[in-house]
Amino acid sequence: MAAPEEQELSQAQTEKLLQFQDLTGLESMDQCRRTLEQHNWNIEAAVQDRLNEQEGVPSVFNPPPSRPLQVNTADHRVYSYIVSRPQPRGLIGWSYYMIMLPFRLTYYTLLDIFRFALRWVRPDPRGRVTDPVGDVVSFIHSFEEKYGRSHPVFYQGTYSQALNDAKRELRYLLVYLHGDDHQDTDQFCRSTLCTEEVLTFLNTRMLFWACSTSRPEGYRVSQALRENTYPFLAMIMLKDRKMTVVGRLEGLIQSEDLLNQLTFIMEANQTYLMSERLEREERNQTQVLRAQQDEAYLESLRADQEKDRRKKEEQEKVQAEEEKIRQTVLAEERRRRTLEEEKELKSECLPPEPPADDPDSVKIVFKLPNDTRVERRFLFQQSLTVIYDFLFSLKETPEKFQIVTNFPRRVLPCLPTEEQPNPPSLKEAGLSRSEVLFVQDLTED
Repeated sequence: MAAPEEQELSQAQTEKLLQFQDLTGLESMDQCRRTLEQHNWNIEAAVQDRLNEQEGVPSVFNPPPSRPLQVNTADHRVYSYIVSRPQPRGLIGWSYYMIMLPFRLTYYTLLDIFRFALRWVRPDPRGRVTDPVGDVVSFIHSFEEKYGRSHPVFYQGTYSQALNDAKRELRYLLVYLHGDDHQDTDQFCRSTLCTEEVLTFLNTRMLFWACSTSRPEGYRVSQALRENTYPFLAMIMLKDRKMTVVGRLEGLIQSEDLLNQLTFIMEANQTYLMSERLEREERNQTQVLRAQQDEAYLESLRADQEKDRRKKEEQEKVQAEEEKIRQTVLAEERRRRTLEEEKELKSECLPPEPPADDPDSVKIVFKLPNDTRVERRFLFQQSLTVIYDFLFSLKETPEKFQIVTNFPRRVLPCLPTEEQPNPPSLKEAGLSRSEVLFVQDLTED
């Protein structure tokens, strides 16, 4: 059988449903609706129940004002302390209360209707937070103008910044929401908050953040913490690795009771704070050890890289030397082949040797640098260049050489120069029919 169709929500219920989801962070819309229906669509009670459910057990309200509520710290509960206003006593008090009750109910009903209608006509300007730091600083200035400068040190930053600093420093954060129009606000600020003992206690034990709910930043925090009355104080600390409300103090409270309640909350949660400190210290030590290991690894890696770099440089240097030698050998081989080709070409271009009985012939004996003797005939009218080319074509002749007579000693101008472009003939050089010439090696010079 199919389940009955769910009843459609009114516009007011839809608004409460969306507001509850935004405040609690629940993703399931069905779960949000079930929670609100369990609390008869009382969004304050539903949010408070959700916050306490995250801590493990329901909150405890209305503790005896004469002594702190004995909370079992193993229950992980949020410590709540609400001071109710005195109830009427005696016949006259009750008579006045009963007479004023209808007017009070009518006033608050009309006021709620007016606020609801006004919200549709003109949205609450506090819903838009544009300058959260300015809201906090402005509240501090107005507080000092009204109550003086003798007050706890206000945290001059946003609520989120205060949470982050308290989390980073592992300190308690006390949040105070200032209700400007509440009848108990003025007495609380003068008689409790600004007293010397409270001032000293707060300044030495915790961070203190405060803002008025009439300003957008204070209103935003008010929507998150969902206070029931003023003055309102919330103690927040790092618990189970998240910032958690561990205490709520609501209503007019005297300085002595305030210090007692705050001390009790701190003592009840001290073990969690110590546990967080130990865990953070272990995490820091682990991070330091890991950083040291990483640094040692990087140092070893850099050393290996440097070693590889030097090895690579040495290999490149050896390869460069080998390549240089190879290129030198190749160049020498090319030079040798070129020289052989030139010698062969010169040999082929030489004129034929004249016969021995030719009257114009000259018999020349050449003494080479390796003591080898070479003999050949030339003609008187031939240029000294022919002699040079003949010697150049010989394999035993060095690459560079000059031809020298024995006596008197002189160098024969066999090659053309700028001063003498055409070398002389053998006859012009003064050679006789039989000569002995010396070949001098110039390669080493």
